[in-house]
Amino acid sequence: MPHVEKPNNAAVRRHFRIFLWKKVQLIWPILGALALIQVILDVCAGLIEQWSLGDSLYFTIATGQTIGYGDFVPKHFPSGLAAILIALDGVVVMGLIAAVAVRALEETARVENDQDALSLTSFGAACLSALH
Repeated sequence: MPHVEKPNNAAVRRHFRIFLWKKVQLIWPILGALALIQVILDVCAGLIEQWSLGDSLYFTIATGQTIGYGDFVPKHFPSGLAAILIALDGVVVMGLIAAVAVRALEETARVENDQDALSLTSFGAACLSALH
């Protein structure tokens, strides 16, 4: 049975970080625009509800991640509508982040599989040359 070296965990993590960074560079304008939308909605909801900047930021983060603890609840229709839009925006942001991470994992796995195949090919070539 051929001896195939397992991938170095540090190398796998390095490949993942490289692929992830490349993907984030592609989508940062979209993420930036979505974050700007959340900030605008955050300020609007905070002004309508008369929350402090910190409280409205906390509300936006909790709502944008669809956690919604319930300690800050909009009492007016416009801020409730802003909360719905913040939540929808947050779903898109989380989906983009998850998609980018999955894609980086797929590319990392592909690179590692290619290296495994190369190791097996080298082993096979060494066996064949030893037979001749």
